[in-house]
Amino acid sequence: MKTYTANGKLLLTGEYLVLKGAVALALPTRLGQSFAVADHSLSVSEYALGVKPSSDSCHCEERSDVAIQYYPNLIRWSAHKPDGPWFSATLTPDTLEIVETDDPSKAEKLSHILKAVRELNPNAFQPGLHFETHLDFNPQWGLGSSSTLLSNLARWAEVDPYKLLQMTLGGSGYDIACATANSAILYRLDNDQPLVKPIEFKPPFADHLFFVYQGKKQHSSDEVKAFNSHWKQDDLRMEIQTVSELSTALPTVTYFEDFCTLLQVHEDILSRCLNRPTLKTYYPDFEGCLKSLGAWGGDFLLAATPWPTETLKAYFHSKGLDTIFNYNELIV
Repeated sequence: MKTYTANGKLLLTGEYLVLKGAVALALPTRLGQSFAVADHSLSVSEYALGVKPSSDSCHCEERSDVAIQYYPNLIRWSAHKPDGPWFSATLTPDTLEIVETDDPSKAEKLSHILKAVRELNPNAFQPGLHFETHLDFNPQWGLGSSSTLLSNLARWAEVDPYKLLQMTLGGSGYDIACATANSAILYRLDNDQPLVKPIEFKPPFADHLFFVYQGKKQHSSDEVKAFNSHWKQDDLRMEIQTVSELSTALPTVTYFEDFCTLLQVHEDILSRCLNRPTLKTYYPDFEGCLKSLGAWGGDFLLAATPWPTETLKAYFHSKGLDTIFNYNELIV
């Protein structure tokens, strides 16, 4: 059995503008996704003799469908999230079409991704493969359930993860870079080619930085389409330059107040680009700085505050937000 793991991700700076060439500061998270692949295919002679996989090597559900029960060379997929099974699917090894599933929408997306993998590596999928994935986080959190999957699949199939991304989900690719990073990274697209620079980012005031889930998953692809349809790169040259300078400067900041000032400048820039209010508009009595992470309007926010942990948690609890991580608890 082959196993792989990938980090989740958070985009601290450069949201939206990273697609236009801005330097972004991205953080890999300790929560990610594991991926295991086993081969339970039977030889031709075994199949002719009616041999079936043992119960401890094949976790298939009992079905009356003869094709499923007696043809062990189908490809099986079993995905799990922290609170239990997420979805499962069985696919044909030759066409990667869905034979059965408990979630058609997710299975169709999976089939599309697997077909792209096969296009990049025609020999990737052999009959009888069993895939099992485990997410460390709620898939609604936006920490990278898709990017961690693509990264693990790409390493297993020995294909380029960035090509796989562009053939399937699209996006800047910073999340793919985070999946295998051992530290924070500065990320930039240069003529659509990813440039990744590992950096040390250990804020001395990390105990005052918190990540708060806003209770709503954002669909990044929809946000990206809307942003790209509204703005051209030439229209945003000043914003791209300023955000790039902020991304490069933030890892060198040693004072909490300076850190907050730079984050607020970033928020103001994106607020103008998106024509949306900053987070502080919704939390005017919050002491400190609030910054959106990734697509605005959902997923996680960064809260930088002089408040003690108990005060911060009580504040957001009063707003109905209870999923909160300290910086060192979540970031690699």
